[in-house]
Amino acid sequence: MSYFNTGKMFLVPSLELEVKEREKIDKFLTLLNDSGVGEIINRYIKNNTSSGGRPGYSYYRLFATILYGFSFDRYTLRELEDACKYDLRYIYLMEQETPRYTKFCDFINKVIVPNEEEIFSLINLEIQKVTNIEFEDAFIDGTKYEANANKYKFVWKPIKHHKNLSIKIGSIIKEHNLIPNYNDEIMIKSSTVAYAISHLKEKEKEYDTITFYKLNKILSAFLDKVMEYEEKEKICGPNRKSFYKTDHDATAMALKADYYSGLGSNMHAAYNVQLLVIFSYHVSQSRTDINDFIDVLDKFARLYSYFPKRICTDAGYGSLDNYRYLYKRGIENYVKHQSWEGNKSGRNPDCYHLNDDDTITCLNGFIGHEVKLENRHPRKKEAVFYRITGCNSCLWMPFCKKYMRLQNEDFKIFEVVKDLERYKYQAQDNLCSPKGIEIRVNRSIQVEGSVWNN
Repeated sequence: MSYFNTGKMFLVPSLELEVKEREKIDKFLTLLNDSGVGEIINRYIKNNTSSGGRPGYSYYRLFATILYGFSFDRYTLRELEDACKYDLRYIYLMEQETPRYTKFCDFINKVIVPNEEEIFSLINLEIQKVTNIEFEDAFIDGTKYEANANKYKFVWKPIKHHKNLSIKIGSIIKEHNLIPNYNDEIMIKSSTVAYAISHLKEKEKEYDTITFYKLNKILSAFLDKVMEYEEKEKICGPNRKSFYKTDHDATAMALKADYYSGLGSNMHAAYNVQLLVIFSYHVSQSRTDINDFIDVLDKFARLYSYFPKRICTDAGYGSLDNYRYLYKRGIENYVKHQSWEGNKSGRNPDCYHLNDDDTITCLNGFIGHEVKLENRHPRKKEAVFYRITGCNSCLWMPFCKKYMRLQNEDFKIFEVVKDLERYKYQAQDNLCSPKGIEIRVNRSIQVEGSVWNN
């Protein structure tokens, strides 16, 4: 006996959505319609079927379907194609049309990618209008997302190899006087090697056949190698040291999952994504968050023509340049500094405090004054030296000098960036205020969940 054969034939399959589901989709379409995104899409509609020809798919429906699929179901384009055939929500969105995944891809590249920032800002402004959000507090955080590239196909920037090869080529050029008055280049250019080969051919009669052939062969091989190094250095650019063969924009970096699992040395093809909840984003090749803080705020100002009133982030963004950026633009500073957790818990406090009269006070209460050292230069930008004496009688000496080789000296030199310290104290006062506590709690709820769940 057959149990699973279809016993009933349907002449017209039911395509009715539940009322609640239809209301949700209608609200979604109304939001898109009121946002003004349709004006952007309208620029790309050129198909005039009144004079003949096959009518194309509705660009407005394509956009709504792509946005709905990416936002709520995280579909791939092939999954989106299947959903338009079998999922009632997408059948309703596309009005029973069934475009192929290639059509979605073409639409994304043609319409969405060139206008992504404008589309993003218009939809966000409409969300802000509908939900009546007063956007004064902003929260920034970042994470690294793995790229779709083979993890074993990364290439390091060949700076060391290029320098060593430059020394070899330079010695050959000077030994055979191939370039008059040649000055050594740290990173020799391919044009220099090509110039040396051309001069070698002009002096061919000065060498016997075997010597000339060997020398020409060596320099030609070096020329190929220098050109290879130059190409890799160009792909890497000035701000990173690696790229992937299958995705030149991806950079080798350790992901957060590796960091928290203790496998921080594992390298993956990845991008650094910064999110200013929920109104701005920035994708970069940077391995640290600290360099992307200004970029994500600049993008916010470019999209909406104003800055948020307050900014709250974790300690990964606390730097002098970032603090100055906030100060110059009148943004309230709720950015944790890198010693925030140590000071707050008391397990690893700062060893000194900068006073209003430009002196410093150490943990034991000794006063330090600014000094100039003849044989030592500051390692940090805009730093000055302070000297505190009396270390041998201080109970904090083992903690304060734990990283110093000479611990028997009765003094210690501190390297202090005055402006950075003042901005740190300002951020600390803000973060410990009632408003700062509220913002810190809100940040952990909003931005951490958004970054990890995307």
